[in-house]
Amino acid sequence: MQNFAVNPSKDIHPLTSFPPCSSIPAGALTMLAPKDREQFKRFGWGPEVQPRHATIADAIRHSLRHHPDAIAVECAGYQLSYRALDDASNRLANVLRAHGVKRGDAVCLFLHRSIEMVVGIVAAMKLGAAYVPQHVGVAPTETMRHVAKVTRAKVLLSLSHVADQVPVEPDQTLIRIDTVMFDPMLDSPAPNPHRYAPAPDDLAMILFTSGTTGVPNGVKVTHGNLANILLTAPGDLGMRPGLKVGQILSIAFDMAAWETLGALANGATLVIRGKSIQETAEQVDVLIATPSILNALDHSRCQQVRVAAVAGEPCPRPLADTWSSFSTFYNSCGPTETTIINTAEPHRPDKPTLSIGRPTPNNTVYVLDENLQPLPIGQKGEMWAGGDCVTAGYLANPALTAERYRPDPFRPGHMMFRTRDLGRWTPTGELEHFGRVDDMVKIRGFRVELDSVTNALETSPCCQQAVTLQYDSRNLVSFISPASACPKRAAQSVADRLPYYCNPTVVMPMDTLPRTPRGKLDKRLLLELAQTHIAETGPEMH
Repeated sequence: MQNFAVNPSKDIHPLTSFPPCSSIPAGALTMLAPKDREQFKRFGWGPEVQPRHATIADAIRHSLRHHPDAIAVECAGYQLSYRALDDASNRLANVLRAHGVKRGDAVCLFLHRSIEMVVGIVAAMKLGAAYVPQHVGVAPTETMRHVAKVTRAKVLLSLSHVADQVPVEPDQTLIRIDTVMFDPMLDSPAPNPHRYAPAPDDLAMILFTSGTTGVPNGVKVTHGNLANILLTAPGDLGMRPGLKVGQILSIAFDMAAWETLGALANGATLVIRGKSIQETAEQVDVLIATPSILNALDHSRCQQVRVAAVAGEPCPRPLADTWSSFSTFYNSCGPTETTIINTAEPHRPDKPTLSIGRPTPNNTVYVLDENLQPLPIGQKGEMWAGGDCVTAGYLANPALTAERYRPDPFRPGHMMFRTRDLGRWTPTGELEHFGRVDDMVKIRGFRVELDSVTNALETSPCCQQAVTLQYDSRNLVSFISPASACPKRAAQSVADRLPYYCNPTVVMPMDTLPRTPRGKLDKRLLLELAQTHIAETGPEMH
């Protein structure tokens, strides 16, 4: 099958198409050798590209008007054209307006993936409001209550059959989308776009972190942030009318916005999954997932996929090689705070390194030391992201915003974000990813990169996916899949490549590695399994 994507050499190669860097203050790069200074600029700046529309709302409005007969969304056998989506979202927008929702407000979507979810998103954007998604049945009640309170949402949108699971305070109104979207009695003119249309700096959505380490924090994502990644290559993944895009991820996850808003903004058809991810993956042209989700699919039944993209966690090299053999495969990276992804590059099985790519358009990536000084090309350091991807900070948390968002010393007047990811530049200007700063641990007094151990395990022919965790100050534990993988052979792959103190004490094979509701590896559960196993058997190699 012929790969389908924009031509990377034409559209996204940054070595010849980066914007001028003359604005870098004198002295900012004095610690680098002349060659490293030049490569810092060449590698770190993405190409300067104008998004096709200034806001993601403008792009969706364009799809509604210019592709009315195309299918916008399908789910469980039901389809909605762009014309029908326009009409349904107008009805809901007018109801929201009647309840006082206006430009700059937040509207909570407490539901699950559905056609109604899409109607709710579009209706909120037609009023210039930001949508705030939470997955009912996954998000705890207290989380939903916290989200609604901190966003000061007047209106909560949900579905009739889950509305009883949504906490509603006296000053809030719950609207069931399914009772509104097809009611002809609510037909009236659409909201005036000149009055309600959001500006690029207005918030489009507020995404809350999973809250596994404390109270969830809301990340403020603007229309300009989204337009920059979803309306330029490679972030648009070639989405266009006539192509189908899978919607398989949790609606509260930032990558679900990549699926949903990417499809709508580019006139494609969004295919919302039911219980089976595999069934959806077998019928779409564009598939976005975490590596853990993609690894659980039967790729031999997904040969029609033209473009696949992963992010959210490290990607196993065998997975990337397999999917890039029949599709255009992007291994990409970027926390929620840098708007879904801020690096990407097509992978090929013959590439010497599986990278996370290069800076996406209008964005920058710097590899810095602990003093925020640039490191020589090829040295490992912490990646800081700059440019149009940088979001507007955390909602109602100025202290955390000040900690993670900093003025960009290389682009005065701009901000940069501390990703807490470790990386280094390859000689060709791509970024190698070495996991989180938190994944740099000490074992028996030695510094160990957990991802290096995981990567070594995945070089074993029997191992498709692995993960390594710190058990205590002396021991590492690893999990590998599938269950037929040989622990001794996988462990030998580590011993052959890394110092002795990197050897995991226990290697446990599993059929599939457990995932969180957002599709990432569930490291907390894996550590509990390791503790149970070691308590029962003792820390011996299996």
